[in-house]
Amino acid sequence: MGSTVDLKQERRTVTIAFPGESVEYRVARDRLLEREIELRRLTEAVADTRRALPPGGRVPVDYIFQGVGSDGAATDVRLSELFEPGKNSLVIYNFMFPRDPSDTSPPPAIGKTAQLPLVEGPCPSCTALLDQLDGAAEHARQHLNFAVVAKTSLPRLLTFAEERGWRRLRLLSSAANTYNRDYHGETAEGVQRPMLNVFRRDPDTIRHFWGSELLYAPTDSDQEPRHVGTLEPLWNLFDLTPEGRPSDWYEQLNY
Repeated sequence: MGSTVDLKQERRTVTIAFPGESVEYRVARDRLLEREIELRRLTEAVADTRRALPPGGRVPVDYIFQGVGSDGAATDVRLSELFEPGKNSLVIYNFMFPRDPSDTSPPPAIGKTAQLPLVEGPCPSCTALLDQLDGAAEHARQHLNFAVVAKTSLPRLLTFAEERGWRRLRLLSSAANTYNRDYHGETAEGVQRPMLNVFRRDPDTIRHFWGSELLYAPTDSDQEPRHVGTLEPLWNLFDLTPEGRPSDWYEQLNY
């Protein structure tokens, strides 16, 4: 009997308890904790496997985007120029602006963007993610390069960013190049997709490193693709609650 108790005690990894909790709750919570530890280890293992990927394909074109120069005026920006000295990784998120044609959620309530035809307006889900990444961008750029590209014109993109209060995101228009199509941020029919891609600068070239291909992978019937799920504080926050992720709700441009 003593050895069995010792084994159970050894399996316990946490010795805390919360006010009023039952024995039943603590036993179930400890079981859940074991799974959370497994998930943490698996997350690290997946990251290790990702870092060990062999070299990806060379970027075929030094894509020219339109961005904002140091003087505040519109200027051409090559993909190679998005790499700052000493930072060899570049993360690019495809902002669905214009949104998916099937998305009928309301436009912004006010502002110039609200006056656009609905199908030419921004995607609410992408907007919610960028709301969150705007806060993280300043921290992230200490170690990597990060940019957001959209097929819409630069003036529309900058206008919406100002209306939304974004201050830290590097925003670029890809309206005049094939980047979105080439890197799966656009379908053959021209519909935009929220792809995230990572590029690596080597001494002699720039290569694709990783893309959020879960966007195109089969999903279970009750799941979204979650291709950038580890980046989304909002949905992960929902996961911590008894209600979990709402099944009939999506982010909106205004509430």
